[in-house]
Amino acid sequence: MQDISSVLFDLDGTLLDTAPDMGFAVNEVLKAHGKETLTDKQVRQCANFGSRGLLSDGFGGDIPEAMIPVLRQAFFRVYSENICNGTDFYSGVAELLIGLSDKQIPWGIVTNKPGVLTSLLLPHFPLLSEAQVLVTPDTLNKAKPDPAPLLHAANQLGLAPERCLYVGDVRNDVIAAQRANMFSAVAAWGYRRECDHPSDWEPDQIFNNPTQILSLF
Repeated sequence: MQDISSVLFDLDGTLLDTAPDMGFAVNEVLKAHGKETLTDKQVRQCANFGSRGLLSDGFGGDIPEAMIPVLRQAFFRVYSENICNGTDFYSGVAELLIGLSDKQIPWGIVTNKPGVLTSLLLPHFPLLSEAQVLVTPDTLNKAKPDPAPLLHAANQLGLAPERCLYVGDVRNDVIAAQRANMFSAVAAWGYRRECDHPSDWEPDQIFNNPTQILSLF
């Protein structure tokens, strides 16, 4: 991995722990429909499946197809209004990003979080404004595991994909990086189900804490 010149990051579950606010939003929707709320552990195990995954878990997978848009709209409304009450950097992330900037290593964000929610959240974390590139599903109308968002980010940085490392916390992050011909790494501190085993995804690296990434440079 000595040829890496830049680092691209997933957002939720990698740079930011957004589970507290996503959990609050889904639980408000569940309570409005007379359902039991999810525990923090349940939220963290399905947070990376987005609103649809959280709602499906909360409703026990029994959601009429016609109700899904209504429930997601309710989730987005509550989440938008409470997007940064409990969200924060994971321990070590701020030090990592400052360290990359000090070493003049370009870095960016490639997330599956909808653009409107990303734009509401990022201003709460001024350090993230230093990202040299930001790609959301709205940028290209594509989302991971499609490699297009990662390839677009590399192009924006003016770098070959082979010179980029992509760090995320779920299997689709690794798949997207592999399809883009980038180095892949798993953020072991992020969101996963108990049945997930990152080593089975065959990433190039698994990091147990964010600052370990600085050892590459």
